[in-house]
Amino acid sequence: MSVKTSNYNISTKDELIPDGIRRLFPALHQKINGKPLIYFDNAATTQKPIQVIDAIEQYYKNYNANIHRGVHTLADKATDSFEQTRSNIRSFINASSDEEIILTYGTTDSINLVSQSFGKKFIKEGDDIIISAMEHHSNIVPWQMVCEERGANLRIIPITDNGELIFEEFENLLSHKTKLVSVVHVSNSLGTINPIDQIIKKAHLVGAKVMIDGAQAAAHLPIDVQELDCDFYAFSSHKMFGPTGVGVLFGKKEILNEMPPYRGGGEMISQVTFEKTLYNNLPFKFEAGTPNIADVIGLKFATDFICELTKKRILNHEKFLLAYAQKMLGEIEGLRIIGNAQKKLGVVSFIIEDIHSFDIGVMLDAGGIAIRTGHHCTQPLMNRFGIEGTARASFSVYNTYQEIDTLVESLKKIVKIKRK
Repeated sequence: MSVKTSNYNISTKDELIPDGIRRLFPALHQKINGKPLIYFDNAATTQKPIQVIDAIEQYYKNYNANIHRGVHTLADKATDSFEQTRSNIRSFINASSDEEIILTYGTTDSINLVSQSFGKKFIKEGDDIIISAMEHHSNIVPWQMVCEERGANLRIIPITDNGELIFEEFENLLSHKTKLVSVVHVSNSLGTINPIDQIIKKAHLVGAKVMIDGAQAAAHLPIDVQELDCDFYAFSSHKMFGPTGVGVLFGKKEILNEMPPYRGGGEMISQVTFEKTLYNNLPFKFEAGTPNIADVIGLKFATDFICELTKKRILNHEKFLLAYAQKMLGEIEGLRIIGNAQKKLGVVSFIIEDIHSFDIGVMLDAGGIAIRTGHHCTQPLMNRFGIEGTARASFSVYNTYQEIDTLVESLKKIVKIKRK
């Protein structure tokens, strides 16, 4: 069969054919230290298909203009293209209205928006905010700041040795004092897929609102915010084949209307006098200043790419890669995988006895293999497992079994060299 991604066609069989997909990603066709690039750092950021790159170039070449406030042709075209991305995102996550889609600068910015705006309005002294032990720093630090400022308490859901939430402990933390639960959909360090549907239902029973960090989920898992009934959902463009510096915050309209603006400036106002300012309607109330226009436009083409391939195909391919990688890595002496949840995405974090993760990363890079090393912005999680950090290989639709074979053979050589 044939899959059309905008004006770019690839051939597929029953499953995705990575060679066909790879043609759309210019960055993959290069050598690093004289070796063909093998890119296994997709949890940090994905590579970009040519249609996303072309869209950004076309904006700057043909209709570069500021949006919403101009009446000339270029401004109209830029505004229409910008707002088309918002509509695409609404459909992508099945929100009920474009007004519920706030365009931000990334997941971190989205979480900070909620922490500062919702926190300022609704979090009081003695209230509880619940997060989990596997959160990224961007879903820890903003809530610590709110708790310190408001006199609230930060409660932590513990995890098992396999890297799964202990759901009973979560239920025990819930009370009438719980005002917000903020948890990651998929762990960037472990790949664990959390039962967010159950978390949302339980939190709502005590009247708490729920924020979901979907940074690692948006490119892989189906997301229906109406079915989930989450109050907030955040994700980043650059982890789903789109440009950096762009993010999305979904929020239920009735809650967003009650929240005060996060930043002041142009666009987020309807009228300004020195005596009083009236704020704009949703979603513009939370979008102060000139946005990252070109990259927001690029995000539309990234969502088109995902939708035309379908998440089902992407997820199936990555599941096969994950299973194969875990099997092959298990053959390496002294290697231990950190995070063995029953439900997980294509992330393998591992340590090798007596070899520092930094050394693993540097030696793999010498062979053209890009992985991530360190604590992955999850230091409390690393402390939970009693380690400094891990080496992490994370997979995407353009990765292959052959690349995993090369990774495994390279790791075996590293072990042999380091233990001589």
